[in-house]
Amino acid sequence: MEDRKIHAPRQPRFLNPFAMRLPVGAVVSILHRISGVLLFLLLPVAAWLFAESLAGAEGFVRVQERLASVPGRLALIFVLWAFLHHFLAGMRFLLLDAGRGNRLAAARRMGWMALLAAPVATVALLWAWRG
Repeated sequence: MEDRKIHAPRQPRFLNPFAMRLPVGAVVSILHRISGVLLFLLLPVAAWLFAESLAGAEGFVRVQERLASVPGRLALIFVLWAFLHHFLAGMRFLLLDAGRGNRLAAARRMGWMALLAAPVATVALLWAWRG
């Protein structure tokens, strides 16, 4: 008969996601999923605001006042960033699926570009739209 070593079962480990150092591709992927879910969940709010703005002149003014308030502006900035990040990360994933940038250095570079371009584009669009 074979001499087998008996191992104690491994205990479950608590993984702290905030203490882990994730590669840039994982961060882009996680934020892509989060931004997609947020954009999906905000569709009813956007439809309601759109319907209210079309209900008449006073509805349009109410929507304009809500979006001009500090919470409204912060929400618009956040939604703009979420849209831009989701779009740019999606373009990155499409390029990877098409076989472009599959090497590690290129994939990391594209990840950093997608991660940094969304806030830069958000600030640039806000600067262009200021008013």
